[in-house]
Amino acid sequence: MSTPLSDITVIDLSHVLAGPYCTMMLSDLGARVIKIERPGLGDDTRAFPPFRGSESAYFATINRGKESIALDLKNPDDRALFEQMLPKADVLVENFRPGVMERLGYGWEDLHAKYPRLIYAAVSGFGHTGPDAQKPAYDMVVQARGGVMSITGEKDREPVRVGASVGDIIAGSFLSTGVIAALYERTQTGQGRKIDVAMLDSQIAILEHAVAITGETGIPPAPSGARHPSITPFETFHAKNGLFVIAAGNDVLFAKMCEVLGLGPLLEDPRFASNAARCKHVKILKRLIETVTLARKKKHWLKRLDAAGVPCAAIQNVAEAMSDPQILARNMVVELAAPDGGKPFLAAGNPIKISGMDDTLKDARAPTLDGDRQAVLDWLSEG
Repeated sequence: MSTPLSDITVIDLSHVLAGPYCTMMLSDLGARVIKIERPGLGDDTRAFPPFRGSESAYFATINRGKESIALDLKNPDDRALFEQMLPKADVLVENFRPGVMERLGYGWEDLHAKYPRLIYAAVSGFGHTGPDAQKPAYDMVVQARGGVMSITGEKDREPVRVGASVGDIIAGSFLSTGVIAALYERTQTGQGRKIDVAMLDSQIAILEHAVAITGETGIPPAPSGARHPSITPFETFHAKNGLFVIAAGNDVLFAKMCEVLGLGPLLEDPRFASNAARCKHVKILKRLIETVTLARKKKHWLKRLDAAGVPCAAIQNVAEAMSDPQILARNMVVELAAPDGGKPFLAAGNPIKISGMDDTLKDARAPTLDGDRQAVLDWLSEG
C-alpha cells in the first residue's frame, strides 16, 4: 500500500520525546527517518524503563520505523558524513536549546543558504524568540507555566500534572503539522521553511475554553475535576458500584438522558431549561441525577444510555483501554518487532487513518544504536 510521505527523507537530530514524537508521526506516514544519535550512548530514552533485557520499551515505541546512525557533530569525519546527508534530505528535525545548532554551524541561516529546499523543523521549551528562549524546559515545566496544571485536578486541591506528557506530545504534533505544510508549500516554491514550535506556546494553544473564559470574564478558571466548565451535565456520576461518565452536550441529549433516568420533570424546570441554566445549577442537577444512578450498577446505566444515543463511558484503566474492541478494530494497539526478534513490543498505533495506507505498522521496529550505518552509507553512495 502507498504512503503519503514515501518519497520524503527526514534527518532526525532530536531526542527524548517532543522531536521524536514528531518524527514518529512522519515515519508512520511513510517518511524515511534517519535518527542521528550520540556514539556509545544514543537517545536518552534508551535508558528509560520499562526494559526487556537491555531494550527500552519506551524508546522502542516512540522510535519505531526509524533508522539509526551514530555521529558526533563535533568530530570532523562525522561532520563530513552528516554534510553528505543534508543535500539528499527533505527535512531536518532538532530539539536542542536555541543556539546549539548555530554553534555547530548548522543553524537555519547556514543551512538555508546552502540547501534552500531543506525544511528546518525545531521544537524547544520556549521557542527561538522571546526573553526566555534560552531557558531549559521539560513537560511539567510548560504544563505549569502554560496554565494547564492550574485547571487540572479536583476543586480546592493542589494542581496536578496531566498524566500523559502533553507538553511534549502536543508540541511534537504541531511540529509535524508544520512540516507537512512546509512540504506542500515547497512543491510550489521550491524553497524550504524554518518551523519554530515551542512547548509553552503549544500549551496555550490547547486551552480552548480556559482562554475564552478568562478573556471574557477576566477570571481564570480553577480546577473542576472531571466536569467540563462550560457544558452540563458533562462529568462523572456515581452508580451503585463506582463512577462512570455522562456527556449530554446539548438540549436534545439532555432530554434523552432524562428519559432514560426517569427524570422527565426536570425538562419543565427552568433551572435546567438551557445549557447556561444547567451550568449555573450544576450542583443540584448532579445530586438529582445521582439519586437515580446510585440505585443501579454502571453496566445497567451504560447499556440504557448507549441505547438511547446518549454519549457515556466506563472509566477504563490503560489495560482495559488497550483491550477495548473498538480500539483494537482501529489498529490503535500494534505489535512492534523487537530488535532481538523476540516477543513484540506493544505500542499505540497511528491515529491518522488514510485510505489505501496500511496502518498496522507491522514492519516498524526501533533501530539498534548505529544499526543502520551501512544502509545510510549505501544511500549516500547512490549519488
